[in-house]
Amino acid sequence: MNLYLPLKVLIALLLFFLSLIANAQNEIPKDSISKELKEVVVTQNKKTFTNSNGNIKVDVANSVYSSVPNPVELLSKLPLVEISADRESISIVGKGNPLIYIDNQTVGMNDLNALSVADIKTIEIIQNPSSKYEAEGRAVILITRKLSKKDSFKTDISETASFKKNYNNYLGFNSNFKKGKIEWKANFNYNRRNPWENHSIAYQIPQESIVSDYNVTAVSNVKQYIFGGGLFYKINDEDYLSVTINGNLKSDVFDINTFTFNQNQNDENHVFTMSDNSSSKNFINSFVNYSRKIKAIDTKLFVGFQGSNFNQHLWSLVQNNYNETELQLSQNRDQRFNVDVFSGRIDLEKKFKNELNWEYGGLYSAAKSKSDYDVFDYEKNQNTAFDYYFKEANAAVYSQFSGKIKKVDFSVGLRVENTNVTGKYSTENVALVDKNYTNLFPKAQFSFSIDSTKSFSVDYSKSISRPNYSALSMIATYINPYFIYGSNINLGPTFADVVSATFQYHDKSVKLTLYQNKNPIYQDFVFDNQTNVLTFTEKNFQKESGYNVEFTLPFTYKFWTNTNSLIFATNKIEDESALFNSSKTYLYYYSNNTFKLPKEFTFVLSFWGATKQKEGVFERNAKLIFDMSLAKSFGKNWNCTLNYNDVFKNTIYTERFTINNISSRARYFVDANEVSITLRYSFGKIKESEFKEKSVNENESRIR
Repeated sequence: MNLYLPLKVLIALLLFFLSLIANAQNEIPKDSISKELKEVVVTQNKKTFTNSNGNIKVDVANSVYSSVPNPVELLSKLPLVEISADRESISIVGKGNPLIYIDNQTVGMNDLNALSVADIKTIEIIQNPSSKYEAEGRAVILITRKLSKKDSFKTDISETASFKKNYNNYLGFNSNFKKGKIEWKANFNYNRRNPWENHSIAYQIPQESIVSDYNVTAVSNVKQYIFGGGLFYKINDEDYLSVTINGNLKSDVFDINTFTFNQNQNDENHVFTMSDNSSSKNFINSFVNYSRKIKAIDTKLFVGFQGSNFNQHLWSLVQNNYNETELQLSQNRDQRFNVDVFSGRIDLEKKFKNELNWEYGGLYSAAKSKSDYDVFDYEKNQNTAFDYYFKEANAAVYSQFSGKIKKVDFSVGLRVENTNVTGKYSTENVALVDKNYTNLFPKAQFSFSIDSTKSFSVDYSKSISRPNYSALSMIATYINPYFIYGSNINLGPTFADVVSATFQYHDKSVKLTLYQNKNPIYQDFVFDNQTNVLTFTEKNFQKESGYNVEFTLPFTYKFWTNTNSLIFATNKIEDESALFNSSKTYLYYYSNNTFKLPKEFTFVLSFWGATKQKEGVFERNAKLIFDMSLAKSFGKNWNCTLNYNDVFKNTIYTERFTINNISSRARYFVDANEVSITLRYSFGKIKESEFKEKSVNENESRIR
């Protein structure tokens, strides 16, 4: 679908429509003005982006980003944030996968997708989180929701029409209410999406004389229900109790069509694979928080419990057509995955008169998952069925001291974690996976104020990153008779050591980061020469190391506000089973340009990209992505925004690597070229809120 001509028409119509309304607002009879109550309104232009020691904070509520239909798309527009091709994971340039927090609660992708953008106030990208955050993660994305303290209510209703290759629709409802000591929040979204996906992989296995490539396209019909609700009760000025539940229910019906060429020695085949698929992914999360100030020892106590469930069902009926003959049934695949996670934690915080703050506490979490694999092979007239059970328990204690001595702010902390993991098939008595390990995670931060405009800080941290629970399951996706996407039940955690130093002058900063990762997780190929099937999975590589030099350079000129991020990065990934090519420095860049125009128009032009990346084992393509937005407010209640994303259709990912003597070249096309129109209506007013909630499940981001 060519969107350039419709885009011009849409822009012209929108500008004409907005101009009519703006003129209508200005043409108010003088008599009506004279009867209105006079008032003086003092306004201040808020910066969309602010920078502090390399940590970037984004004002979402007062910018065009408030019109983005979902949080993942919102994050994709921010500096340093990269979204995977399948939109299922988030990474920070030079930092890997971040922890995600919403109002001091640790959340995962499911919680993020269950959040209403209308409820977001700010987003902060913290690149050196203190030890009060979990040991997992080298960076934190902190999302703060809108707040209020007086008896009041507010409701937002939004409608977004999105035009990609197919039409998508997002309907949202978000409401806050406060009366006395009780406050509640509720949101509900109904999304109808029709995403298009395409990717291809060409590979060679020289030792088996195999050359193969495939091209796969999928078009989905997705129904998604997102909901959330919370009740907060303020016991007194120091104590509170809160209960929260949210969910993300998604059903998906899609066809996958794959064209494959496969040459095995002298045997050549051209195969067309067609599979009918239905998928459901349901996520429910709830937690209870209790906070109390123990005045006798002047200590703040927090106790929390959290329970989460993720359930996935994937059914596929696969047919193959060899060499333009006829479609024949190949496999009937019925797979299920379920994980339950329960967590409990206790935190204590004591402040001393000399500005020293002591935080300490403990956590226990337990996860239990089950994978059901049931596949009938029509060609072999054979059924394969088994169950795989996985259990993991984590126990942790921590202590952190922070404070200020003269011009030096400091924070030092230590965390001790023990992890116990088992995994076994239902038909076996002996565990296939049995791990028990204990680790120490120190963190330290020191910041020196040189004067009122300059500061210097140094940081050290040791962290851990564990694989997602679904990556440890037995779920597999059939692509063609020679290739499947699988999982790896033997994946282990990644350990990272990071040292960084930051110099800040006014709102500009330069930052140097050095890091080394042990057992990083990357892609892997496993070939079965008995079945001639290649499995694309993940494994723990030996090590990864590198350094980044990051510049954050904002400036403002009259009605133009500009924010720039430049990162010179060198990353080296190594493994004895992989071919090491070269590691070279590449450049990541981001620029946001916001223009405040007359009659309450706001125009935003942003772009980001990266030069070609050579990271030892992996080689990735250069990218340059442009987005544009035009927003207009009508009074205090209406807002209309036109977005044009990926203007030049450049969201294409390519990757080359060789591992286990198997070389591959992959290409992913992402349906990111989009024209969308968002209309939002708000009524009521929330001024300040005391709603508090805190996650107690530090592994919640792994539930998917």
